Amino acid sequence: MDKTQKKTPCCGVARFLTLLDGPWATLIVRELLHGPLRFTELREALSGISAHTLTHRLKRFELHGIVTRTAYAETPPRVVYELTPLGEGLRDVLEAMGKWGDSLPDDATSNESPLKW
Repeated sequence: MDKTQKKTPCCGVARFLTLLDGPWATLIVRELLHGPLRFTELREALSGISAHTLTHRLKRFELHGIVTRTAYAETPPRVVYELTPLGEGLRDVLEAMGKWGDSLPDDATSNESPLKW
């Protein structure tokens, strides 16, 4: 194996975290679960994300087969991003995460009263 290539983790959770690192990655998938979107639509839906971060995440998703990028030869150019079947497979995971997050008491995520282990 080339030194620049990283070995794919054998643990499923580690693989998931490798591909969906950081909160933006998961939120991008969440938005695309509603259907295909243009870059500007994604950026508007994700308040606070930079164009650089969105571009980087989308390119990475495309490389790993999670998203397809379709460019239409129009003026102005139109590019649409859509989940592949592999990306669509994240639906149950994100729905479970949302359900779990919704079940937390409101003060569970505040800085004033952190969760106690």
